[in-house]
Amino acid sequence: MSAPIPFPVDLSVKPEVTAFFDEPTNTVSYVVKDPNSTSCAVVDSVMDIDYAAGRIAYHSADQIIDFIRANGLKLEWLIETHVHADHLSGAPYIQQKLGGRIGIGANITIVQETFGKVFNEGTEFQRDGSQFDRLFNDGDSYMIGTMKAYAMHTPGHTPACMTHVIGDAAFVGDTLFMPDGGSARADFPGGDARTLYRSIKRVLALPGEMRLFMCHDYGPNGREIRWETSVAEQRAHNIHVRDGITEDEFVRTREARDRTLSMPKLIIPSLQVNMKAGALPAPDESGKRFLKVPINGL
Repeated sequence: MSAPIPFPVDLSVKPEVTAFFDEPTNTVSYVVKDPNSTSCAVVDSVMDIDYAAGRIAYHSADQIIDFIRANGLKLEWLIETHVHADHLSGAPYIQQKLGGRIGIGANITIVQETFGKVFNEGTEFQRDGSQFDRLFNDGDSYMIGTMKAYAMHTPGHTPACMTHVIGDAAFVGDTLFMPDGGSARADFPGGDARTLYRSIKRVLALPGEMRLFMCHDYGPNGREIRWETSVAEQRAHNIHVRDGITEDEFVRTREARDRTLSMPKLIIPSLQVNMKAGALPAPDESGKRFLKVPINGL
């Protein structure tokens, strides 16, 4: 059984949500503005990488920065719904330009312990989440101007996945896709299909009119990219977890699907950077930075 929702839901609070779609990684980032002030948060920002060339750029993050500045907004939070395996976080770059605090789920420590070993990070790599400004536990709250936001632990895709509920909007990370996309994979280290089902059911216990914002969309069957749905739409139409689909049915479907998937092309750089709150590797004595590629290590 899924755990109860550990906070009150206030649908009268309606944050202003602006989406930014990064086509190379099919990632959606958000600026979430308090309607009663200039305060805002950024959810799941992207740093650009040309992996083959070993080049980092900040075009995606600069779009968000330009939007915040153009609208006279005050950035208070940079939220990571989880440690992404398919894109690099732009949070530290945006923080350097605009301020704000970087937050992630408290189980980041599990992810750091797992992949600290995979990437042979050594004893100098802190595995206590201290690279982040705030670690969220289930039911924790924080303020964006006058809006009270809540973090809800929704593991399954990764151990540290959190859904952030802000008024009538919930940012689900990779816990859910659009109804015709179903759900995210559950075969990464620490992932589990049964846990994911229970987390999704927890999200779908929110009110039917709750707006849900996805972290990714891949335009199934050639449709246009979309990233906003609702609890009611997901319960009625999600191909993996609509009402009437049992936990065992979901687990069979999810695990069978996962066996057909290849690893995300950016998983190696993404995990190394994102488990450190988006920080790039420290330069060596010549000033160059290097990412590691573990052989048969993932």
